[in-house]
Parts: sequence; structure tokens; C-alpha cells
Amino acid sequence: MASEQQKKILVIKDNEDIRTVVTTRLNRAGYDTIIAADGMDGLRRFYGDRPDLVVLEIAMPVMDGWQVLERLRKVSDAPVLILTAATQERDKLRGLRSGADDYITKPFSGEELLAPVEVALRRASSSEEEAESTGYSDPEITIDFQKYEVLVRSESVSLSPTEFRLLAALIRNANQVLSQDQLLDQVWGREYVGSLEVVRLYVGYLRRKVERNHEAPALIETVRGFGYRYCRPTS
Repeated sequence: MASEQQKKILVIKDNEDIRTVVTTRLNRAGYDTIIAADGMDGLRRFYGDRPDLVVLEIAMPVMDGWQVLERLRKVSDAPVLILTAATQERDKLRGLRSGADDYITKPFSGEELLAPVEVALRRASSSEEEAESTGYSDPEITIDFQKYEVLVRSESVSLSPTEFRLLAALIRNANQVLSQDQLLDQVWGREYVGSLEVVRLYVGYLRRKVERNHEAPALIETVRGFGYRYCRPTS
């Protein structure tokens, strides 16, 4: 997620008039907005643009908001705010239980839109800063980002600088899909002019050092057609 730079918000909504109202208010508040008119386009924009937050409608053609939310939660922890005309309590509970961070019903004021956006972004930013400052630990892997130390199942593992940067990029975006282009930018830098094949090659190197069985990886998952994801183990 962006930190010091302008935050990007993806607005997935089929009604053009309301979409314009939402994006205008967000733009005036200093956010950079990305728009999508249906669920499928919204998922494409999410994977391509990596927004910091998603504003999502429920009733849409092609793919409804429930389906979009389910798919987003499989690949990302990015905040999702549902903005909809569905006011029934069961819809709100379904949204929150499905992983939405907040549920806003129409009609809404500017503050009713902006306040939960600010809260969700602040919460996400705090989580990132805490992880960045204290390192990372789960039942399989522990990383000290400042000392460049990695423990795999409590055993010290030696990684090359590139392998360390690749693991760090995946873990800092745990449970989120990163494309090969995004990994190339984050690990090798924008000035790198080589082939994308180097990403696949180093993912293979890394799996051999951190997976229990590198031929059936459980930590570093290949998401076909999109890229790679570090699956944070819970036990």
C-alpha cells in the first residue's frame, strides 16, 4: 500500500451518476480514484492498479458485489467499503461477515463517505507500520527486516540479497497477489531491463529454502494468470 504518496481508491459501481459523485468527493479530499463499471472490470483494475482501498457496490451486472468481495478477500487484505442502497440489516451483517470493513447506505453525505475511508486507511497503515518496525513472524517464517535474518521453522536460513528482497516483498503483501511485473519493480527495481523469467527462477530458489516440499508449495503460491502470493499460515 502507498504510505507517503497519494492514496489510490478503486470505485466499483455501475451507476455512472453516483460513481461520479463518489469520485468527485474523494478527489476533492485528496485521493486518487480509479473507476470500474462492473465487477469483472473491478477485479481487473484491482489486480492492475493495486489500490489502497475499494469502494464497492453490491447490485451490479456481470458479477455482483458479493462475488467481487469474496474474490478480493481470497487475494488481499486491502480495506473494502460497501456503498449500496440495500439497507436491510441482514445485508449489512452479510457484508461485514464477508470481510468488508464498513457498510454505507444511500443516501449518504460527504462525511458519511469520507470518515470510514479515513478510518480504514489509517487502520491499514498502522498495521503496515507495525509489521515494518517489528519484523514479521508466523508459524513457519520469522524475519528481522533490519538485521536481514530469516528463520524457517525456527532454523536459520541463509538467503541471497535478491532472495531476501523477494521474500520480504511477498510477506509484506501477505495473502495478496503480486504480479511478476510488480515483483520485478519491487525486487529488481524499475531500471531492470531483463526478462520476467528471472522472477519465476528466484521464486523457485526461494521455495527450495522455505517450503516443506518445494514441489508442492504451501507458502508461496502461484496464482495462474496473475502472479504469486505468500499464504500466511495460521497454525
